Amino acid sequence: MNFSSVRIITDDVDRLVEFYEKVLEVTAERPAPVFAELVVPSCTLAIGHSQTAQLFGTDAVLSAQNRTVIIEFRVDDVEAEYERLKSFVDNWVKEPTMMPWGNRSMLFRDPDGNLLNLFEPVTEEAIKRFRDRH
Repeated sequence: MNFSSVRIITDDVDRLVEFYEKVLEVTAERPAPVFAELVVPSCTLAIGHSQTAQLFGTDAVLSAQNRTVIIEFRVDDVEAEYERLKSFVDNWVKEPTMMPWGNRSMLFRDPDGNLLNLFEPVTEEAIKRFRDRH
């Protein structure tokens, strides 16, 4: 089994696509006006309009309701990403901080309130953990 994607359901696809294109520095693929995919080497972030939620069943998903999932991206330099993102990220949860498991992380929310973590493994153990996975 291979992990394929994470999908965010939103009432404003264009707004989230624009935000994530800036964060990920990729152009979204738009196979339909109500759906987009942002493809990076390790995964795909999909964004679907709340109108598409009915395809999954009544009340299966609700837009802008997440408070339990963190979308995480490993980066080469957290400090450089922080400087780049400061100009358009409005909702910072945590500026670059060292985590007990060896990553330097920063957390912020997208326009719908979904939590993102951009992190960089910095201790020898954390670097080895990620190197051993690939």
